[in-house]
Amino acid sequence: MSTTFWIILAGAVATYLTRVGGHLVISRFETVHPRVEAGLNAVPAAVLTTLVAPAALGAGPAEWAALIVTALVSLRGGLMAMFLGGAAVLIVARQFVG
Repeated sequence: MSTTFWIILAGAVATYLTRVGGHLVISRFETVHPRVEAGLNAVPAAVLTTLVAPAALGAGPAEWAALIVTALVSLRGGLMAMFLGGAAVLIVARQFVG
């Protein structure tokens, strides 16, 4: 088997163990402190920021246009509208702007 397969498998196992481990730790407590809950609720936004920020800093005009449209659609629309709007703008902008 290739090295790529083993890397993917190791990543999948590490992800699974991290999720299960977090669930087991939190399930040991009867109540979760409000600060802990607030911190856990902030994790998805923090992860999204770490994924988007490096790409946005090295992005061209097409990516910036898609990012702006996605941000504007997110103020009014749902998740699917935001995704589709950003993807559509990105596809069209890359065809015309480059």
